[in-house]
Amino acid sequence: MTVATAIIGVGQTPYRFQTPELTWPELAQEAARRALEHARLGVDDIDAVVLGLAPSALVGVNEAEKWAAPAVGAAGKPYFRVNTGGATGGSAAQAGYYHVASGLFKTVLVVCADKVAESPDAQHVLNAPWDPLYEKDVTLNAINMCAFQAVRHMHKYGTTERQLASVAVRSRSNGARNPLAHLRRPVTLEEVLDSRYICYPLKLADCCPRSSGACAVVLASAEVAARQCARPAWIRGLSACTNTYYMGDRMGPGAELDHGDWDDLALAARRAYEMAGIRDPRREVSLAEIYAPFTSTEIAAVEALGFCAKGEGGRLAEAGAWDMGGELPVNPSGGTLCANPISATALVRVAEAALQVMGEAGERQVPGARVAVATGVGGSLQFHTCLVLAAER
Repeated sequence: MTVATAIIGVGQTPYRFQTPELTWPELAQEAARRALEHARLGVDDIDAVVLGLAPSALVGVNEAEKWAAPAVGAAGKPYFRVNTGGATGGSAAQAGYYHVASGLFKTVLVVCADKVAESPDAQHVLNAPWDPLYEKDVTLNAINMCAFQAVRHMHKYGTTERQLASVAVRSRSNGARNPLAHLRRPVTLEEVLDSRYICYPLKLADCCPRSSGACAVVLASAEVAARQCARPAWIRGLSACTNTYYMGDRMGPGAELDHGDWDDLALAARRAYEMAGIRDPRREVSLAEIYAPFTSTEIAAVEALGFCAKGEGGRLAEAGAWDMGGELPVNPSGGTLCANPISATALVRVAEAALQVMGEAGERQVPGARVAVATGVGGSLQFHTCLVLAAER
């Protein structure tokens, strides 16, 4: 029988360009300490630890999970590392969930940290997740990969640069209310549209920053949650979908899934909704924390999550449907456009969703939030995770 599982503790460090005053294990330790304090538990109360770390070169240390083990309280306990690129935090949260839901453990600490802006090898990693025979010589990287996705979406649905810019304006406005965000200065639509092109149609203000920071959550069985937390964030549904890393398989008339759409996320969301008993996500979901490193990817994601039909995401973003106070707030925290510690970013989405349904999101709180969705994406947009969190068990 599946054990009901909840998030009872959340810990985050401030997200900044660099954190030279802390080593990578110390950064992870600080998030873990905050999560344990929030859960009113000590490190000895944790049965197992899951550590999320994307490619080691992002922090410049091979097998850094071994370096961090004592710092995150994993010494002498079941402990392993998860790596699915940018989706790492979502995959780590799901791994932690299954350890508790299976009945194997009663408490699991999930920790992710990154210092991506402090490693000279980071950009080489971000240039390398594509097919080694057919695509590596085409100088693909994370930005132009998503720019191609944006162009395809524009071609299919008429999405405009102004609609992309409206996503950035909202995200930065939300980030200004988040004391942990890396980018906290609001921007105007004109500022976004006037920012320089990085790769058409994506401009500088359409892109996420490179951030350092850490995030941790404590997952617990219903028994522990009832004892430790007045209002847990129950994990009601979750799923993941993995696609080919060869972008050529997602283009052309023979492609099963189109690069312009996030149909792989749609598959994961459908399964997570089914598990959670959600039939109409646009009406039943209170808010979404979406891993969207570029404005164009958020538009594809809201469509994939069933919040609107394909091709409608940009128009609704411009109309304010996803604003705070709108029909369905998206990224109340400011999202990935305001902080992107890559290994931790998807776990930050889970943590922020949990804080919302726990009623503890501070100035970024969505009033009456009862159900939240958190997503992750990694690799060549090939890994997708989706979790549904709720205030009710």
